Amino acid sequence: MSIAGGCRCGAVRYTLAIEAMPRAYACHCLQCQTWSGSAFSQQMLMPEDRLSVAGPVVLYELTTEDRTSRQRMCGICHTRLYNTNTRRPGVAVVRAGTLDDSHLVDVAAHIWVKRKQPWLTLPENTPSWPESAPPVELAAALGLG
Repeated sequence: MSIAGGCRCGAVRYTLAIEAMPRAYACHCLQCQTWSGSAFSQQMLMPEDRLSVAGPVVLYELTTEDRTSRQRMCGICHTRLYNTNTRRPGVAVVRAGTLDDSHLVDVAAHIWVKRKQPWLTLPENTPSWPESAPPVELAAALGLG
C-alpha cells in the first residue's frame, strides 16, 4: 500500500512508509481552529523517519513556554503539511486532510472538546477529552499503544 499526500498546488509531495492508513484524531482547540480556518484539525501521529517529503518546504517555528513547534508547509501555496515539536522528539504530526485518500481517514479520538463548535455533534463511542488527552490514552485510541 502506498500512502501519499501533498499540498494544494502539487509542488510538495510526501509518502508515508507504513503498511496501513493510520488513525487520526481531531483537535478542537482554538489554535487548531485558527490554523485550519475550520472547526477542528485532523492529525495523525507517526515516526518522523517514516515520512519522506519532496518539494519546496518552508519552516515556521513557534516557541511557547514549554515547547517549540516546527510547522512545515509548502513554500508556494502554504498548505500546512506536518509538524514536529520538542516535547515529542521523533514524532511527526501529519495533517490528515493533505492525504491523497483523506476520505479513508478514521478519526478515532477528539481532544480539546471544551472548545468545539456548539453545532458539532461528536460520535458517542469515540474517545474524547475536554483538553489534551493523556499520551497513553491517546496512543491507545489511535492503536499505537
